Amino acid sequence: MRKDVRILLVGEPKVGKTSLIMSLVSEEFPEVVPYRAEEITIPADVTPERVPTHIVDYSEAEQTDEQLFQEISKANVICIVYSVNNKKSIEKVTSHWIPLIIENTDKDNRVPLILVGNKSDLVDYSSMETILPIMNQYSEIETCVECSAKNLKNISELFYYAQKAVLHPTGPLYCPEKKDMKPLCVKALTRIFKVSDLDNDGILNDNELNFFQRTCFNTPLESQALEDVKNVVRKNLTDGVCDNGLTLKGFLFLHTLFIQRGRHETTWTVLRRFGYDDDLELNQDYLFPPLKIPPDCTTELNHNAYLFLQSVFDKHDKDRDCALSPEELSDLFDVFPYMPWGPDVNNTVCTNDQGWITYQGYLSQWTLTTYLDVQRCLEYLGYLGYSIIAEQESQAAGITVTRDKKIDLQKKQTQRSVFRCNVFGDVGSGKSGFLQAFLGANLMRQNMIREEHRSYYAISTTYVYGQEKYLLLHEVFPDFDYLSDADLACDIVCLVYDVSNPYSFEYCAKVFKQYFMDSKIPCMMIAAKSDLPEIKQLYGCSPLEFCRRHKMPPPQSFTCNTADAPSRDIYTKLTTMAMYPHVSQVDLKSSTFWLKASVGASVFAVLGFAMYRVLLKPR
Repeated sequence: MRKDVRILLVGEPKVGKTSLIMSLVSEEFPEVVPYRAEEITIPADVTPERVPTHIVDYSEAEQTDEQLFQEISKANVICIVYSVNNKKSIEKVTSHWIPLIIENTDKDNRVPLILVGNKSDLVDYSSMETILPIMNQYSEIETCVECSAKNLKNISELFYYAQKAVLHPTGPLYCPEKKDMKPLCVKALTRIFKVSDLDNDGILNDNELNFFQRTCFNTPLESQALEDVKNVVRKNLTDGVCDNGLTLKGFLFLHTLFIQRGRHETTWTVLRRFGYDDDLELNQDYLFPPLKIPPDCTTELNHNAYLFLQSVFDKHDKDRDCALSPEELSDLFDVFPYMPWGPDVNNTVCTNDQGWITYQGYLSQWTLTTYLDVQRCLEYLGYLGYSIIAEQESQAAGITVTRDKKIDLQKKQTQRSVFRCNVFGDVGSGKSGFLQAFLGANLMRQNMIREEHRSYYAISTTYVYGQEKYLLLHEVFPDFDYLSDADLACDIVCLVYDVSNPYSFEYCAKVFKQYFMDSKIPCMMIAAKSDLPEIKQLYGCSPLEFCRRHKMPPPQSFTCNTADAPSRDIYTKLTTMAMYPHVSQVDLKSSTFWLKASVGASVFAVLGFAMYRVLLKPR
């Protein structure tokens, strides 16, 4: 909504422009009227819409044409004043004033006009019969008000309508020629309907309508009022009400009715509550609320945000198979202006046998977006209506900013749930296979991935000592001479070499020595393709000896060339090292240390899946 309103009064001399302004301010008719009133500002607390209002007078005797054109360009609404007892002043409305204003305003941003018939106290008839054809001819005209500066008739109403024309304009909402809402308005209200349809059954039931009413107008509808609204729709539309709930057609019809009856403010209140600006675009302040992220801190979704996203998943998982089919996913993102997830997402998170994103994969992708690009996450939550449905001040309320990693190291504990592992390795070392194996894909399944659908990220959950954590794997492009800050910023480093390639280990050794040898980031060496015959690495020492010298755990054998899904043990180890970077290398080599972590992982993975099955049963 605008922060202030600027009203300009124009018209022929002696029609009473200045008198109208002075009567409004003093609440009495002035005995002496100057050529022109000084610009006045009405404070927000005394205007109906709580917005400061500037009222500007025009005098042909005191101002030049250039000054008039400047005032027209600055005005938010223009009142063209005529005298009801002066036929010539009425004729000038169409012959002079409207063409002049149109000529001096932007074609794509027409300023609303109010026709003001002053001196109604001097006649016993109305000018509306003459004015109505003019109103029908020019869509810029919002309304016409007949008033009297002398006896104060309709003075307050005049300026209220002028203010309303700016704050609740008809132009963006409605096309008078077609007697229907404009496409952008229909699109915005359709999104609002879908966000408000909490069970996604295509109708707004009484509970959903009451929640909508409370959200937009801070008051519920009485049951009789609710029935009255539905009865109005029933009388006018055969398919506006279904199963005693309001359909999308019925919802749109109601708003068309509000606009046609001059209650634009009702529709505008709804649109603005759901984040729309005067151009019916989602407001940048709504999509991107302020969120301060200090250095060395990361961003995660909090419990309330996960609950909201789970409800969105449940709402669109029509067949209750714990996965989103392409149609279900498309339906979920129908409230977005574009499709946010491309085909690479199916190779970034867990999918089912049909390649559809599972419940766990869905939450993982949201977790990834929040971690890598929190502004994009805020935008997405905005499209879904998080702040409205979750009744929060903004999407920022769904984000947790973790504490500085240095504090975690000092306290030797962390409250974070997402850990980043950057995966390094030479070309052909098996990095991509390592990422896909984390998602349960063996080599045969990996070979079916199209090159253009490849992902350089993989994210899923692991369990460490009974705690569910997200591990985010990022495959770093093997350009040794150029590694960005993002390539180096992580919680753990994974160095992958191919046991069957004698030159593969050298790249890992170089990366470690140049970038990580003196850092506090834990590192793990992965001996990939361990199903193939191992060939001696052409380097100064063996990988095992290299790890021993640099106090790293011994190389971990890994293969994704398996009949079933590859083992996940290595990923639990990586997460554990990322969670406890302070743990000594002696402890890391201890089989008891890993046994505790992996047993916890197995038990809680089974329990976690069982619990989700229990949660699904009532759905």
